[in-house]
Amino acid sequence: MSDAEDGQRPEEPDTRRVKRFGFSRLGGLILALNLVSLFILFGGALALNELRQGLVEARQEALTSQAELLVRVLGEPRVGVTQGVPTPYLDPIEAPRWLTDNFIPAGQRARLFDVDGLAVADSAPGLPLQPIADSYVLTEAIPGEALPPARPAGTPVEDDSKEIARESSDLARANAELSAEVAGALDGQPQANVRMAEDGRRVISVSLPVRHVRQVLGVLTLEAGDVDQILDAQRRALLPFAVVALAVNLLASFLLHLFVARPVMRLSAAAEEVRQGRARAISLPDLEHRKDEIGDLARSLETMTETLSDRMDAIEAFAADVSHEIKNPLTSIRSALETLDLVKEKSQRDRLTALLQADVRRLDRLITDISNASRLDAELSRDRPRPVDLNLLLGDIVQVYETTSKPGEASVVLSPGGDARVLGRDGPLGQVFRNLIDNARSFSPPGGEVRVAIGRDEADPGRGVTVSVEDDGPGIPPDNLETVFERFYTSRPRGTAFGTNSGLGLSIVRQIVEAHGGRVRAENRIDPSGTVVGARFQVDLPATHLAVVRRP
Repeated sequence: MSDAEDGQRPEEPDTRRVKRFGFSRLGGLILALNLVSLFILFGGALALNELRQGLVEARQEALTSQAELLVRVLGEPRVGVTQGVPTPYLDPIEAPRWLTDNFIPAGQRARLFDVDGLAVADSAPGLPLQPIADSYVLTEAIPGEALPPARPAGTPVEDDSKEIARESSDLARANAELSAEVAGALDGQPQANVRMAEDGRRVISVSLPVRHVRQVLGVLTLEAGDVDQILDAQRRALLPFAVVALAVNLLASFLLHLFVARPVMRLSAAAEEVRQGRARAISLPDLEHRKDEIGDLARSLETMTETLSDRMDAIEAFAADVSHEIKNPLTSIRSALETLDLVKEKSQRDRLTALLQADVRRLDRLITDISNASRLDAELSRDRPRPVDLNLLLGDIVQVYETTSKPGEASVVLSPGGDARVLGRDGPLGQVFRNLIDNARSFSPPGGEVRVAIGRDEADPGRGVTVSVEDDGPGIPPDNLETVFERFYTSRPRGTAFGTNSGLGLSIVRQIVEAHGGRVRAENRIDPSGTVVGARFQVDLPATHLAVVRRP
C-alpha cells in the first residue's frame, strides 16, 4: 500500500528538514573550539605524566648502574674497604674516605650500612648517623642549609610544639622508609623507591647489597634529591599548555559572543521594535547574508514579520471593503425605512418592502460570506493535508446538486477522469468547486447545463490534475478575466436577481487553490465563429507526490 493510499503524506525532499537535522556549521565551530582547548590541556597533562614517570625510571636505572659498579668494588678486599679474614666486614674508617674520594656526583648521596643495618659511611660530610631503636636520626644540619633560628629568651616551648611534632613525624616516617629499604637489601633483594628524606624532600633511592662472593657484608644506598626540582620543572612546563588552553577558551567565548550572542540580541531588539509598532518588519541585511543558523533565523524572522505585515494590510483592506459593502445595503435600508412612512399608496409601499427584503437578503448573504472568508485561514491551518480523490469528492458534490436541484435551474454534469488524487483538505477543496458551480449556475440560462470535467495537465500529464467548470452564460468581459477574483467584485448582467452574490466566492476560490500550491484562471468559451458561448474556470492542482500545501 502506498503512502497516498494509507492516508499518510509521502516522503519528499525537504531542504529545511536537512538543515534542521543535518550538520550545523555553528554547532561544529563551537564543538571544535572547545575540543581543541580540551585536547591541548589533556594532551599536555598526559605528556607531562609520561615525562615524569620516564625521568624517575631513568634516574633509578642510572643509580642502579652506579650502585652495581660500586658494590662490586666494595666487595673486593684489595680495595681496602672490606677487611677481615676469614670473616670479612666493612671498614668504618676506610669506607667514608673511599666514598668521599671516589663518589662525587652532583645532587647525589651515597650511604653504606653494615650487616647489622648500622651506618658505616656517608658521602655527605657532617652527617654521621646513629642507631636509635633500629631507626636513624640526623645529628647535624645539612651542609649548605641554615640552622633553624634561635628562640628568643623567655619564649615558651609550647609555641613551637606543633612545628616540633610535625618535624618529628616527618623524621620518623623518613627513618621508617629508609629502614625498610635497607632491611630489604640486607635480605639480598635490590631496592628502588621514591621516598621521603630526613629533611622532608622526596628522593629517588636505590639500595643494593654489598657481597663478598655470596656473603652480604652490608648495603649501599644511592639517593638523588632532585625529585622536587623535576616536579617543579614539570609544573612550569604545564603552564604554557594551560595558557594556550585558556587563550583558546577565551577566543571561543569571544567568537560565541560575537557570532551568536550579539546577533541574537540584535534580533531580539528588532523584534521588540516590531512589537512596539515602530517597525513593520525585521530587516538586518548583514545577518541575512550569513550561511549558518543565525542567518536562517534572521531570514525566517524577516519573512515572518513581512508575512504578518502583509496579513495586517490584508486585514485592514478587508475591514475597509467589508465596511463599505455593508454600508451600502444599510444605507439603502435606512433610506427605505425613512421613506416608508411617507408613502401612502400600497403599490409604492410594496416596492419599498420588496427593496427592504432584497437588501436584507443581500446583507445576510454578505455577512455569511464574510464569516466564511474569515474562518478560511483557521480551517486551512487547522486541518492536516491528506490525499483527496477528486473523482469521489466531485461525485458527491454533483449528486447533492442533482438531488436538491429545482425546476428551471441549470443541471450539473460530471466527466470523471483517471487518477485524480491530490494532497489537500477535502473541506476547503469542496468549497472551491461548490463556489465555482454556484457561480456557473447563476450565469447559466434556465434549463442550461454546467459541465465539470476532470483531466490531467496537458503539458505534463504526470505532474498535475486539472478540473474545469463550464457554463453556457454570457461569458466574462475580457478586461475582467482577472478582476473577477478580486474581493467584493460583482458584475452581473441585467435580469439577475439583486443581492444574490456578495463578490467573495471567487476570491475565496483563489485563496484556497493557491494555499494548495495550485492556480485558478478564467477564460471565455468561443465557438468557431468567434462568438462567446460561455465561461470556463480551470483549477490546476499538483499531483499527490508533488503537492506542497502552504499554510496561510
